[in-house]
Amino acid sequence: MKKLTAAKRKPQNAGQRTILILDDHPMMREGLMRLIGEETDLLVGAQAENAHQALDAIAACRPDLVLADISLPDKNGLEFIKDVQVMHPGLAVLVISMHDETIYAERVLRAGGRGYIMKQEGGKKIMEAIRQVLSGKIYVSEAMSARILETLSVKNPSSSTSPIEQLTDREFEVFQLIGQGKGTKEIASHLHISVKTVEVHRANIKGKLKIATAPELIRHAVRWTDSRNPS
Repeated sequence: MKKLTAAKRKPQNAGQRTILILDDHPMMREGLMRLIGEETDLLVGAQAENAHQALDAIAACRPDLVLADISLPDKNGLEFIKDVQVMHPGLAVLVISMHDETIYAERVLRAGGRGYIMKQEGGKKIMEAIRQVLSGKIYVSEAMSARILETLSVKNPSSSTSPIEQLTDREFEVFQLIGQGKGTKEIASHLHISVKTVEVHRANIKGKLKIATAPELIRHAVRWTDSRNPS
């Protein structure tokens, strides 16, 4: 496995803000480095391809902002954000992901992230998000902002919430892994939890989604995962 790498960079100047890039795709990391490298007041301090590397890099370069994907090879992005907030309270994390913001953005904010932007938004929007988060604000798209405000409105009953959105972050993670064809033992191993805990999560998921049987849960999870697959 590749070790985290310090970015090839110009010497840091006074007032520059340091950014750490976390993404398992080298081309995405390179693209973000080039984009940020054009800004005189910003500096890429390090890059990492998984959560463990990123946590080591945070301790080493003490960034002002972490740019992170939600899909990581060794840990769910939501769990990474929670870990960051425990180990480095107040460190801003902006998620840049290909996954649908309507499913992930609110979860990212609840986990302690400071923003969510989809990769297809392009460089100009990504820089806008980076600067907004660095200024201490939260960034989501206008459409997502309106959706969150609508959800919080007392005029809109909670019964309108999608059943999937009612799942806890861990239940949602288990649901995704079911949709990827993983069995109970595989899920337990992947999440480093017991088989019994996975079974409890599966039961809770079935209850919230009003699903009666295990085969029906698998079919539902697979259909949902396929429908959300960006490829």
